[in-house]
Amino acid sequence: MNVMGSAVVALFVLLASRGGLRTPILEAPQLPKPALAWADPTPQAVILTAIVIGLSIQALLLVVLTRLARIDPLLDTASFEQLSSSRASATPRHG
Repeated sequence: MNVMGSAVVALFVLLASRGGLRTPILEAPQLPKPALAWADPTPQAVILTAIVIGLSIQALLLVVLTRLARIDPLLDTASFEQLSSSRASATPRHG
């Protein structure tokens, strides 16, 4: 998942990068000159958002993995399935 997210970010950076464009940051209070080619900040904001979301998902998965490692340090899937089925059978059904 991380490799795919990085590939998408790299693809958007490649597609959005163009030479000869100026950064839309004004150093002094002045009106922008319409004849200059300004870079669109929207793709940069979208990519930054994608990076933050990807990092958040990785952090969440790391927390889940850490919690699972407390239950079974070897992270054996059979023990998790057994634990899940024992909890499901112990839960009373209403209806």
